[in-house]
Amino acid sequence: MGGGPAGSTAAALLARKGLQVTLVERDRHPRFHIGESLLPMNMPIIERLGLGDALRAIGVKKLGADFPADNAQGYNVFRFDRSLRPTWPHAYQVKREEFDLMLFEHAARCGARTHQGAQAGQVELDNEGATVEITVDGVRHTHRTRYVVDASGRDTVLGTQMRVKRRHSKHQSAALFAHFHNVERRPGDHAGNISVYRFDHGWIWMIPLRDGCVSVGAVCSPDYLKQREGSQAEFLMRTLSSVPDVRRRMAQAEVAGNLHVTGNYSYSCSQISGQRWIMVGDAYAFLDPIFSTGVYLAMHSAELAADIVEQSLRDPAKERSLQRRYLASVRHGIDSLAWFIFRFNTPGIGWLFSNPRNTLRVEEAMISMLAGDVFRDNGVRWRLQFFKLLYYITSTVYWRESLANWMQRRRRVSMRFTGGTTRQDPA
Repeated sequence: MGGGPAGSTAAALLARKGLQVTLVERDRHPRFHIGESLLPMNMPIIERLGLGDALRAIGVKKLGADFPADNAQGYNVFRFDRSLRPTWPHAYQVKREEFDLMLFEHAARCGARTHQGAQAGQVELDNEGATVEITVDGVRHTHRTRYVVDASGRDTVLGTQMRVKRRHSKHQSAALFAHFHNVERRPGDHAGNISVYRFDHGWIWMIPLRDGCVSVGAVCSPDYLKQREGSQAEFLMRTLSSVPDVRRRMAQAEVAGNLHVTGNYSYSCSQISGQRWIMVGDAYAFLDPIFSTGVYLAMHSAELAADIVEQSLRDPAKERSLQRRYLASVRHGIDSLAWFIFRFNTPGIGWLFSNPRNTLRVEEAMISMLAGDVFRDNGVRWRLQFFKLLYYITSTVYWRESLANWMQRRRRVSMRFTGGTTRQDPA
C-alpha cells in the first residue's frame, strides 16, 4: 500500500525474489512531493536496485550540507567525503515527481503489478494474510494477499485503522515552501549542496534542483503559521527575508510553482508489525525533515522489510523474531536522529555547528550522521555520545540563552495543548 519510495522499493525487491506483488498508489505519477534531498546512504540502495544511471540523469550532485557560521564566507560546509567511514562521497537532489516515478516504473519492470489512482481502505487481517479493500474510480474491489506492507506514508493506513498512531507531544511543526527560479547557489562544486538556516520560529532549507529550480521552504511552529497575514506567497517571502543571507540569495528570486502549506507533525506508531503485516517509512514514523532523512529511512526500512516478508512466508515460525530485530533497528536509527532534530534550534547545537571541532574525530561522526549512517556500529555511535556531552557542556556555558530557549519551547507546547495563541511580528 503506497507507491512512494518505500512501497516501490519493497515491491521491486519482493518481485525480484519471485513473489507475486501488487503495488497500489492512491495518486497518479508523476505527482509533486516534498522531500527532494537524498543522503549518501541512499546511494548503495539505488545501486542495488540498478538505478544509479537513471538517478544521475535526473539529479543534481550534492557533496554536502552547509550551515551558518561566523566566518569569512558565513557558513560551514560539511562534506560527505569527510564522514568517519565514507560509504558514498555524495548524494543527489531530485524532483520527487521524477524520482518517485522512476522507482514506481522500476517496480513494474521487476514484475510487480502496479495500480495508480487506487485507494487502499479497510484491511481485514487473519492468520493466512489479509483482505484489502481497494477503491479505483469510485468502484470498490477486494484483494486477497498473504502479506501486507504498509508504505502509505503519513496516511499510515494500518496505523490509523489500528489506532496506534501517536503525535510527538514536544515536537510539532508546519511547513510552507515553493519552487523558485533565480536563487543564488553556492559557488563551484558546492552549487548542489543543501543550505540550512535557523530563525526564531524554526529553520529554512534551500535545495538546488535541475533546470535552474531551487526548492525553498521554512519549517516552523504551528503557532507561527497561525500568524499568517496576506497570501501564502507573501508570508513565505516575509519569513525567508527574516534571515539576511537568505534574503540576499533570493534578491532576484521568482516563484516557479508548487507553493504549499502543510502540517509536518512528528509522530510514530506504537506498533510497527504483526502477523502477516509490516510498516515501512513514514507509515511507521515521521520526523522533522531537517536532515533530509525521509527518503533514506523509507528505502532502508523497505529493503529490510522485503527480506522479512520473504523469510516469513518461507518459514512463518521466524516471523516474530525477525520483526523484533526489525523494530530494534528502525527505532535505533530514528532515536539517533531524533535527539539532534529535537534540539537543532537550541543555542548549544547552533554553537557546535558554527564552530566544529574534530577532537576524537567527532566532526567526522557528525558528518556520518548527516549522511544517514546511523544503523551500523562503525565508531560513529560512541562519538555521537561524546558530541552529546559537548552539547550539554556548551548549553551550561550558554545557560541563559539555553534556559530562554527551553522556556520558549515549553510555552509553545503548553499553548498548543490549551488552544492558546501568541501574536508576534512574522518578519
